[in-house]
Amino acid sequence: MTRRIRRVRLPSNRREAIFWVVGLAVLVLSSWWYTRPETLAPGVYQVERVVDGDTLVLANQERVRLIGADTPETVRPGQPAEPWGREATEFTRRFVAGGQVRLEFDGRRKDKYDRYLAHVWVGDRMLEEELIRAGLATAETRYPYSAASKTRFVTAQSEAQAAGRGIWSQRVPTAHGPTAGDL
Repeated sequence: MTRRIRRVRLPSNRREAIFWVVGLAVLVLSSWWYTRPETLAPGVYQVERVVDGDTLVLANQERVRLIGADTPETVRPGQPAEPWGREATEFTRRFVAGGQVRLEFDGRRKDKYDRYLAHVWVGDRMLEEELIRAGLATAETRYPYSAASKTRFVTAQSEAQAAGRGIWSQRVPTAHGPTAGDL
């Protein structure tokens, strides 16, 4: 029995060669993209920096966006910081000052900006709830996450509104941010 050796057909011109190289690159990259594992699991992580009141960067360079709390913007390109935005950022910076946070996931893992969506805990205190209670964030309940967390956030927002704290107050924010008593 004689074996036939099959010849590999090489591209006959430059255009065909480019087509095959690009096609192969797209195939390899798309398979990597769709099989890319989630890099964050629930657990304790080191915070590298606070981007703004509701966004953190971890030591592994992953961005984390708080679930259910929306703070005034401070880093939107070409826009001035919104009232109470600097105070919210400073509150978050002080809250995570030890550097270690515990992340819990609840609903979708990532948002459209490729940030992880998580509840952020320091000890037994949840950052989102504390920001809302201090009047430095609003409760965002329209997104899919647990009813128990939504109830906590709505209750905290009602407390802040009733007490006239932060964004619910009539006073203009100071340049100094929250005092130690606010934490």
